[in-house]
Parts: sequence; structure tokens; C-alpha cells
Amino acid sequence: MKKNILIVALIVVLILPLTIKGEEISVSGRAAIVMDVATGRVLYEKNIHDKMPMASTTKIMTALLAIENTDLDHTVKVTPEAVGIEGSSIYLQYNEEIKMKDLLYGLMLRSGNDAAAAIAIELGESIEGFSKLMNKRAEDLGAKNTNFVNPHGLHHENHYTTAHDLSLITRAALKEQVFKEIVSTRYYLADRDTYKHFANKNRLLSMCEGGDGVKTGYTRRSGRCLVASASRDNMQLIAVTLNDPNWFNTTKDLLDKSFEEYHGHIAFEKGELVEVIPVFEGKVGEVQLVSSKEVVIPLLEGEEENLRTIVDVPNYIEAPVLKGTKIGKLYTYLDDQLLAEADIIANADIDKLTLKDKIKRFFKID
Repeated sequence: MKKNILIVALIVVLILPLTIKGEEISVSGRAAIVMDVATGRVLYEKNIHDKMPMASTTKIMTALLAIENTDLDHTVKVTPEAVGIEGSSIYLQYNEEIKMKDLLYGLMLRSGNDAAAAIAIELGESIEGFSKLMNKRAEDLGAKNTNFVNPHGLHHENHYTTAHDLSLITRAALKEQVFKEIVSTRYYLADRDTYKHFANKNRLLSMCEGGDGVKTGYTRRSGRCLVASASRDNMQLIAVTLNDPNWFNTTKDLLDKSFEEYHGHIAFEKGELVEVIPVFEGKVGEVQLVSSKEVVIPLLEGEEENLRTIVDVPNYIEAPVLKGTKIGKLYTYLDDQLLAEADIIANADIDKLTLKDKIKRFFKID
């Protein structure tokens, strides 16, 4: 048995726009998007589903797979196939032994194509094998207009993505603490004898207030591509520009304008009371249910009136109850768009009545 509680379901005559108006910002690139990390809400869009080459922003997926599937202290022995890759390099040597952590920093800061190849061969046994893993992970993330044929982004006719897909991949990566630390680092000293100083190529880290990631990319065919992130107040936003000669300025303007027009509305605090339900055969007759996390939604001024929240919990639960146990789900919508969800958890331990407890309760014995 479920109960649905609708909180704030008001209709306004004038519906505010869901995105920044395109004419307010000059976007010289072929495609661009701004997405909120927490909810996935798109705040700005231009040609976001057009398939395009993405150069070294490919490495976001390479890093994500490495972080999800290996330990940072894992040692990689460099194979001949990872040596001498054209383009940006950390100058790996054949048979060199290097920690995965150093490869990841070399991949994301120095944009080492050889680092990408070394990671791919270690995890996928070959470039082709790793590309299959990349495509499978992209599909899992809903990036359905993306195809990888290599881990570094060197041009290939069948290697492409969209601004929307790339933001989905980046959103997943930014939920990994290790990834966040790497892409927000400006300088890194690797544990190797030579070519150990890695400087981050992403100028948005210093150009943009709150800049904290993520990756640049360039080939002659792709043009200048940039995925950037910034955090202000209680929001983190991703901006992607593809084939944009003014990549840094465009991305900074997109982020600044988005933070100016949107604010992070706290729909629920972590630990906020959501509901109280009975506990069958519990020593305490009811339990408080609370939100498992803070729920923050980017909104334009006035959009709070269009929010509604659905609380999905049973009518009762049976003892014993452990504090922190998931009891239900909390869903927050803007009009008909689901923007956030959170687990609803028990806020207390409640023991089950023993036979002795039941007898005392029946005879009303203290």
C-alpha cells in the first residue's frame, strides 16, 4: 500500500522559460549546453543532439572507466602500443612501470594520448577492447548518440558524441570524488624520473569563479572543444562547447549567466522530516521518516510555484526497524519533469515487541 502526497501543485498563467534565451549569450561554437550536475536539468542548449567529434574530451570517459574499475595504486607496465602516440604526451617509455594515479593525472592535466592508450590496454587488453567498454558505459548513461573508437580522441570518422551526451558522461564522472580531485588540480608531480611535472591546460580553473574542472580538447577536424564545471553556493554546473574558436570565453559566459539566472532551491534538507508512519509490533508505535540527502534544484525566479513532491512510502512497516533503513522514495518535479529523487529512511532504531512486552501491554502492566 502506497500513499502519494502532493506538495505544492500550482499552475501559473505565464510559464517561465526553462533555458537561458539563446540571444542573451553569443555562442560561436557549433554546439553548447549547460547542465546541472545534481539534477541533470538543462539550463542552456544549442544543437545539443548534433553528432560531432570531441577530441580529447574523450578522456573524460577513459578516466571514468579507470576510476570505476581499478585502484589508484595499481601499477601499469607500459606496452609498445602505448609508446609514441601522436599528439599530446607524457612520454611513456616501453616497460616503464607507472601507477594508475599518475596515468590519470597525466591523462586529464597533460592530456597524454599515450596515458590514454596505456589505460585502455591495461583495462581492455587492446584499444578495440577498451572502446567496447567505453561504448557500453556510454549506453548505460543514456549517451545514445555517442561512439568511441579510441580512448584519446584522435580523429576518426566513427568517433563522435553530442554536447548532451558529453554532459551526461561528465555528470557521472563528477560524482566520483577521485575524478573531481584530479580535474580541479592545477599542478601535479608524478612519481617518475622524467617528465613528471603536469600542468592543467584548463584555463577556466582560474578564469571562472568557482571553476573546478574538467577537460580541453582540440584537433583540426573537431575544432576547439571544452567541458568545464564550476561550483557556486549550493550548485555545480557543467558547460560544454564543441567546435568553438572562443571556447574559454564562451564557456565562462555560459556559466556566469546560468549562475546569475538560476538559484539552488533546497527542496529538502538532509535529515528533514518527510513523514511519520506506524510500526507494527514495535516497542515504539511509530517512526519518523527523513530525507537521506539534501535535494537542491536549479530554478528561475518564480518557478518554486511549479514544484511538486511525491512521497512514496508504505502505510506501515513491521518491527524491528534499523535507523537508516530505506523505507521509500522522494520525487521532486518541476511541472511534469522529474528533477530529483532521494531515499526516505528511518530516523530511529525500533525493537520488536517480545512476548513479555505483549503480555505487559495486554494487561496494561508498567
